[in-house]
Amino acid sequence: MAAALLLSAARGLLGRSFLAPDVSRPFSTGIPNQFRVREPPRPKPVDRWTEKRALFGVYDNIGILADFKAHPKDLILGPKWLRGWRGNELQRCIRKKKMVGDRMFLEDYHNLNKRIRYLYRRYNRTGKHR
Repeated sequence: MAAALLLSAARGLLGRSFLAPDVSRPFSTGIPNQFRVREPPRPKPVDRWTEKRALFGVYDNIGILADFKAHPKDLILGPKWLRGWRGNELQRCIRKKKMVGDRMFLEDYHNLNKRIRYLYRRYNRTGKHR
């Protein structure tokens, strides 16, 4: 009976660690407890109907139907100064002024000249070409 009383007192004072040793080991074996497993990234959802994907190959039939004499840029409708032409906004405005400037309304012509002046200053003060 005295042993049982002593045992219960030891449990109360020292806790269970006195009776049952800890499960974790105080030394290292060189192997971590948890192995990290890397999973491949999950595939991203792809929108198959973006404008670029939907219009891919639209002008492929031009060569078949026109004996490869017509180019898709010839079929683009738009202002005369923009058909089949590339460039920045300043070049576009200058081209428009050369081609249709004499037939423009006075206010539109004035606004176009203002835009050319602004873009000329802007492109000369900032940009990659400096």
